[in-house]
Amino acid sequence: MASEDVLASLGVEGASAAAHALSLPADAYGNDPRLEVMWAMKAYNHAEVYFNLISSVDPKFLKLTKLDDEIYSSFRETFRDLDLKLLRTEDLKSDRAKETWRTFCNQFEGLIEDFNYGTLLRLDCEKDYTEENTIFATRTQFFAVEIARNREGFNSSVFLSKGSQ
Repeated sequence: MASEDVLASLGVEGASAAAHALSLPADAYGNDPRLEVMWAMKAYNHAEVYFNLISSVDPKFLKLTKLDDEIYSSFRETFRDLDLKLLRTEDLKSDRAKETWRTFCNQFEGLIEDFNYGTLLRLDCEKDYTEENTIFATRTQFFAVEIARNREGFNSSVFLSKGSQ
C-alpha cells in the first residue's frame, strides 16, 4: 500500500492522531492498528530515501551520523566476519546474534537518536528493498551495516548501476 493510500484510509484526523502518538513514549501506546501502519510507513519512507541517496551519490562519501567512525570501528571489532554483501536472517535474528547485537546497540543508547527504532535493512546489498530482500532491524543495526557497506564499497554497485541507466 502506497503512503498516499494509507493516509487516505486514515483520514486527516486519524493520520494526525497517529503521527502525534508516534512521538509519545512506548508505554503510552495501545493496540491501535493505525500506529502500526504509521510505523511501517515511516520505516518504508526511510528505506526509500536511503536507497535513492545511495543511488545518486557515491556511497563511499556518505556520512550517515556524526558517530560514523565510532560505529564502524565498534561494528568491525564485534562483527569481524559478517558478510555485508549478503546478510542472512540468522545474522540478526538467531538467539546468539540477538545477544551480540543487543550488547553492540546498547553502547549507542543516548548517542544515536532513537537508537532502537525499527527500520528496514536490505539483505543483499546489490538489490533494492523488496519483500524478499528486506529484514526488520534497529536503527543502530541499520547504521552499522550501511556505514560498513558504504566504506567497504559494497553499496557502490547500486550507485554504479543507477548511473549507467
